Amino acid sequence: MQHAPGFLAVVDEARGRVSEIDLAQARERLARNPNAILMDVREDREWVAGHAAGAVHLGKGILERDIESVVPDKDAEVIMYCGGGFRSVLTAEVAGRMGYSNVHSLIGGHKALVNASWKMVSGD
Repeated sequence: MQHAPGFLAVVDEARGRVSEIDLAQARERLARNPNAILMDVREDREWVAGHAAGAVHLGKGILERDIESVVPDKDAEVIMYCGGGFRSVLTAEVAGRMGYSNVHSLIGGHKALVNASWKMVSGD
């Protein structure tokens, strides 16, 4: 997908304030911490089409409104992913501004998960 220059500029600016982790690091963190949350921040239609098994869904459009009810512990480890690793940078940055201290963006997002044969499920 070709992203607009303005969007990429916003993502690049936020990237400096966000922890980005790769797939191997995500696997290790999820294995080490059974309370870690894998959070899909894509749109509803993307989620329904297929998402990582065990993930929770909180779309980018409602993240600020609902994250505190979905993840009340601001020290919880949260690994956010989107389609390719751009929107999750923005959601991780917002979560950090809201006081979440252990949030990461998955480099490569859903595409990386699929390419690594991560278990996927579809539907709600």
